[in-house]
Order: sequence, then structure tokens, then C-alpha cells
Amino acid sequence: MYAGEHAAGTEFMIGPLFLLNGVTLQNIILGLLVGNLLAVLSWRYLCTPIAVQARYTLYYHLEKIAGGRLVKCFNLANGVLFCFLAGAMITVSATAVGIPFDMPMPGIEDWYPNSVSFVIVVLLVGLVISVVASLGYDTVAKFANIASPWMVLVFAACGLIAFKELGVTNWDALVKVWTESIVVAQGGEAVSKMGFWSVAFFAWFCNAAMHVGMADLSVFRFAKKSSYGWATSAGMYVGHYMAWIAAALMLAVQIKANGNTNPVPGPMANQVAGLAGIICVIVAGWTTANPTIYRAGLAFQAIMPKISRMKVTFIAGLVATIAGVFPAFAWKLLTFVGLYGTILAPMGAVIYFDWYFQRKADPAKFDQYQFGGTVNVAALFAWLLPVAIALYFIQFKGVAAWFFPLPCWIGCGLLYLFFTRLLGKGAA
Repeated sequence: MYAGEHAAGTEFMIGPLFLLNGVTLQNIILGLLVGNLLAVLSWRYLCTPIAVQARYTLYYHLEKIAGGRLVKCFNLANGVLFCFLAGAMITVSATAVGIPFDMPMPGIEDWYPNSVSFVIVVLLVGLVISVVASLGYDTVAKFANIASPWMVLVFAACGLIAFKELGVTNWDALVKVWTESIVVAQGGEAVSKMGFWSVAFFAWFCNAAMHVGMADLSVFRFAKKSSYGWATSAGMYVGHYMAWIAAALMLAVQIKANGNTNPVPGPMANQVAGLAGIICVIVAGWTTANPTIYRAGLAFQAIMPKISRMKVTFIAGLVATIAGVFPAFAWKLLTFVGLYGTILAPMGAVIYFDWYFQRKADPAKFDQYQFGGTVNVAALFAWLLPVAIALYFIQFKGVAAWFFPLPCWIGCGLLYLFFTRLLGKGAA
């Protein structure tokens, strides 16, 4: 499951964006090695032990602590961000679908759609994905189970073919080609906008909402023991290591061949792997957008329980499709993923600190507990204050978003304990 989920549509964008940001070959290899290890450890030692002991989904666990109304606010944030992420993946698939029709491809500077044909292709792709997602979990899961193993192999093949196309035979030659690609991409310069720690923190926290944010309580509540958390390494080192580097090498091949620095997934994969590459981009975007729209539908249904899951999921799909018309969501994926973790991950600290400091890691004690009100103000302010400070520094000081999930998470947990004691037992 983790190998398939994390070798998907986002990988076609993230790897090339590293290269365009001037990440050195050494930093991408070592930074991803360290960052992905920290992500695996976060799943294994922060998320999985609570999931195995409590056996609750994120939303039900949080509702017991924070109250139903606060969880609805959290669900709204979840749903909206899921729709934007799914929209980026619809854009990715559309760049491959449009190749046979000679569709003008959007450039990395394009915030808005660049042609009528692009809009039409996005709408058609989004409509199909929305219908499949609205049919329910079984349909989404079957599609992913069929497509995912094949996608992993195509990613590996793309990387190997790209390596051969670059004509390198040793490390020094690869470094030279990589650096030359950066120089071309940056118009004659070779400025690294992301160093080792940027790569490591991005790799660690691009899935912050899932591990330190505790979203994967919903997955690991089925695990027999905490050691199952090590399974996440299949996603991190197959998807967020091999696939990212493979995708970056595909862009390097494109730059070497014709000087084109536009990281559009469809044409890049087509140049390296032909028809298999085109199909892989379509399927990769689809297998990411599908479950993401499904999750968004669940989040919105929790807010509007009287609307059927099928209807609300289809509506979420339409929102994602509209977002997909704007290619900026795909081009700004690094920043968006950092914002996603910054906003959602801190609420996981409420669960973590409550579990170990309030409930003393006692499942029976937690089962008996239920917050009496609709909004736990201790949890609310503990969540909002660090996030507001982080958003200020991201927006007005230009600090990269992927640096903030960790301080926001720690700050949220400590503030939760402080406000709980300040406001008394009624707060938690």
C-alpha cells in the first residue's frame, strides 16, 4: 500500500522541481536518505504505537479529545487541502492525455490555463476521476491495487533509461551533467535555492499530516503490532527516493536533448519511455487524485452528514477539477505540500501529548474519556497560534514552508498541555 501510494503523481513533479531549484546531486541523494529515514521513524515511533493501542481513526480519536465542532473545522481544512492536491494531480494526468491531441502544454510560469484545449482535457479527466472516486472505497482500492505495482516498475525503468540517455559512466560525469542541467534551467547560473537541510526537512515533512499529524491512525489501527510501522519505508525509499530521483533525471534528459526546462510530466515521460511513460503519468495522477478526492469527500461528509457520501465525494471531485484547471497548483507543489503539513500536522500533537501526558498511554482510560463540549478551547488555541505564526513567516518573511511542521507540532503539543492546566479539567 505504501509503495503504491508514494510512487504516484506527485513524484513526477517533485523530483524535477528539486533540479530547477538547483539542488546538488549530493544533497538530493543524502538529503532524501536522511529525511525519508526521519519520516519512517515518525510513523514507527509516533503514529503507529498510538494506533495499535487505541484502535481509533484520526477523526474519532480527535473528537473524543477536542469536541465535534472543532473536528468539523479540522475536516473542512482537510477537505479543502485535499481538493487542491487532487487538482494538481488532475493537471499531471492531463499533460499526458493531451499529447496525442497536440495540446499546448502549460509552462512553469503559467498560473492560469494557457489554452481552451487544456481546460477541456482537464475537465474530462477530472470528471472521470470524480465518478470513480464517488463510487466508493472498493472501486478506488481495486484501481490502485492493479495500477500501483506496474507504476513502480515504470518509475524504475524511466530512471534507468534516463541514466543511459544522459550517457554517463561514472559519478563525476553524472555530477557534470546534473550541474549543466541546473545552469541551463537557471539561465546561465547554478544557484542552489535548496540545500541539504531543505531537502531533508521536505522529505521528512511532505507527509507530515500522515505521521506526526496522525492521519494514519486510520490505517495502522488494523496493524497487529507497532513494528508494522516499518512498512512505510517501502513508500519512502521506493517513492520518495527512487521515484523522485528518476523523475529529476527525466528532466535532465529533456534539457540535454532540446534545452527545454519545462517540467511537464507527460512530455518528459514520453521522451524517455514512450507510450508506457504516457500511460504511467495518466495512471499515477489518477491513483493519487482518486483516494485524495475520496478522503476529501469523507471530510466534507462529516460536516454535512445529511448529504450522501457519493454526492459529496462527486462535489469534492468537481472542486478538485476546477483547481486542476490552474496549473500553478502543480508548479508550486513544494510550497503547497509544506503548507499542507504546517496547517494539519500540529493537530496530531494534541493527540500525542494527550495520549502520553493526559491519558498516560492507557487505552482503557482513553476509552472511558469523552470531552463534554463541542469545542475544546485548549486544543483550538494550541492549534491556531503556532500555525498563525508560521503562516506569517511563510507569507511575509519568505521562510520555506517545509521548515514549520516540526516547530508548529512541538509548539501545539506544549500549548495544549499549558492551556489544559490553565483552563482546568473542563478543557480536556
